[in-house]
Amino acid sequence: MAANKLIAPHLWASWKPFGLGERKPHHFTEIARTFWQNRRHPLYAWRILTRGCCDGCALGTYGMHDWTMDGIHLCTIRLNLLQLNTMGAMPWERLTNDLDSLKQLSSPQLRQLGRLPYPMVRRRGENGFRRISWDEALDLIAERIRITRPDRLAFYLTSRGITNEVYYVAQKVARFLGTNNIDNAARVCHSPSTVALKQTLGVGASSVSYKDWIGTDLLILLGSDIANNQPVTTKYLYYAKKAGTRIVVINPYKEPGLTRYWVPSVPESAVMGTRLMDDFFQVSTGGDIAFLNGTLKYLIEQDWVNRDFIARHTVGWPELQAELAQEDWETLERYSGLPREEMRRFAELIHQARRGILIWSMGLTQHTFGVDNVKAVVNLALSQGWVGQEHCGVVPIRGHSGVQGGAEVGAVPDLLPGGASVNNPADVERFSQLWGFEVPEGSGLRAVQMIDAAYDGDLDVLYCSGGNFLEVLPDPDYVRQALERIPLRVHQDIFVTSQMLVDPADTVVLLPAQTRYEQPGGGTETSTERRIIFTPEIPGPRVGEARCEWEIFQEVAARAYPERRERIVFPNAQAIREEIARVMPLYAGIERLRKPGDQVQYGGRVLYRDGQFKTADGKAHFSVLRPPELNLPEGRFMLSTRRGKQFNSLIYGKKDTMSGAPRDSLFISAEDAAALGLRHGDRVLVRSDNGQSMECRIFIDEIKPRNVQAFWPECNVLLRRRVCDTAAGMPDYNALVEIVPLATPALAAASSASH
Repeated sequence: MAANKLIAPHLWASWKPFGLGERKPHHFTEIARTFWQNRRHPLYAWRILTRGCCDGCALGTYGMHDWTMDGIHLCTIRLNLLQLNTMGAMPWERLTNDLDSLKQLSSPQLRQLGRLPYPMVRRRGENGFRRISWDEALDLIAERIRITRPDRLAFYLTSRGITNEVYYVAQKVARFLGTNNIDNAARVCHSPSTVALKQTLGVGASSVSYKDWIGTDLLILLGSDIANNQPVTTKYLYYAKKAGTRIVVINPYKEPGLTRYWVPSVPESAVMGTRLMDDFFQVSTGGDIAFLNGTLKYLIEQDWVNRDFIARHTVGWPELQAELAQEDWETLERYSGLPREEMRRFAELIHQARRGILIWSMGLTQHTFGVDNVKAVVNLALSQGWVGQEHCGVVPIRGHSGVQGGAEVGAVPDLLPGGASVNNPADVERFSQLWGFEVPEGSGLRAVQMIDAAYDGDLDVLYCSGGNFLEVLPDPDYVRQALERIPLRVHQDIFVTSQMLVDPADTVVLLPAQTRYEQPGGGTETSTERRIIFTPEIPGPRVGEARCEWEIFQEVAARAYPERRERIVFPNAQAIREEIARVMPLYAGIERLRKPGDQVQYGGRVLYRDGQFKTADGKAHFSVLRPPELNLPEGRFMLSTRRGKQFNSLIYGKKDTMSGAPRDSLFISAEDAAALGLRHGDRVLVRSDNGQSMECRIFIDEIKPRNVQAFWPECNVLLRRRVCDTAAGMPDYNALVEIVPLATPALAAASSASH
């Protein structure tokens, strides 16, 4: 898309050049800092930036360009991750003789040590790891897997730049070894989106492309802070605003980055900033279904729905109408946290728009009712016919570069590649024939269930590629105890993490992995807009004995069952892509991706163009939804988690530059702070309904009264374990809390000890 060259002063965020004195990220300073951090290998870093597909969020920029618009696309998230790809080996001897001091380091400090260079092992009772050969490591793992019942074996993969090829081989290896206990990082971010979209529309992915953001009438952001988590999208928002798009935000907290933003790669915005948000609806945490139901109720009352589209392409509309008719406004107001006038105002904005796109993230998904939250969004889109045409659609925006493809190629416990079900005997038999070995039937363990099984003594082997359960899951003490009970843990990663240092029940093995840019034969990722993008192997320095991840997985399986070796070993990455194309037609074209920038977008720019949805009956499905009851006890607050100056659980700063909040902040409204007699910066003890507590400092800002937020993963201690969305396995990342003012450090210590 060619950029609109005319300046637009009416969109400027400030008349102060570069936002001097404003609370905002200082992009150019941060860019300079990250280039300095990569000074040891500048040419290698440059080749990664210009030839590689970004391993940050799932926007899918190739090099420093994309397929949406002209110009440079580069964000600080990618630059911060760049150091992980270019840094040298860590002083691995510290793992053998300095483990106690390593355990005292924070996760950022552990990453700064450098890359993990060699395989290592630690057994029960040993004070440190010892270096071993790859043969010794692989034989040890293979032997333990061979004698382990498949139902007591589990695999988990996080994003960390993992390619589709690695995900595909890992899930095939799991099935080769007889288990469906395999899962990936999507379980704690967008699994409710995948489940809801597959059930209602047929495909668990965005229905439109980024191009469609620019030129739509209405962009609606729900439970999302894309300025913090997918910064490149602010450039899309900038051009959307210039094209006349209205941006609506539905959140408990008025995110500063969504209110206004300085886009560094657009001269006008870099200097004067851009006002993004046009309308803001401040719902209560968990109040989205009530708010969207109220909106749809009013749209129906005014007959502002697309009856032709509904009649021809959907089912379930009469049942939904009947449910909404009996939901009273008072209940919808109480559960949403907004008066009916606000629901009507939102309905009017929708009615005035011919085209609209709804975008959401973890503010909607990370609830026990996350699937229903997403279905409420789909209900609204279907009521207007905003699916199946350009500039209209639904977009679950992904925060990991690998999770969209990871789930689609089968690295999940209930689905095989292409969405085939492990609970469907015909699908299981088909893949058994394709692969030449018996594929297990029946859903395996989800990520959270793996930890529960470990805690209960029902897991013998946990094989993790990347990830850190200690940081991403609720109740870290519980997770630590679970990890300590697993006889064999395998941690395959590029750097040392805190979960590797958890004492072994019997044995812990560390395997050094290569990055996506080091993968022989290149690799692919699938972006939020369903674009499968190729990254070649990029020449540069290599670290120690680190190996390609898909090669490690297949070699473990081959050594476990050498008599069946030929059924699991691929000769090269191209052979993996060819098999993916053969067993899942959805990814047809992946086998032709060979050069830098090669890509194919499955489904084309817009899904469902022909009005034929990918459900069993070819129809889109409305969902009858009742809002969850949100009755806060007196003196309690609803806490939700937030992100800032980080990439998923990788933290890059002690302060969120977007909001200006330190990482120990508790976001609270001025109204609530005044009622508690608190001032900005005061120390408080936050007590959770799970019996745990943590100390925070008050950060007064524009958040919904009776709602508070704290930074994740630090506040995971406040979250309840074993509380999940039953349909998607998403942990609940919210908690009921009490706030206790702390007058002095001594009083704080006494209060904490008494609870």
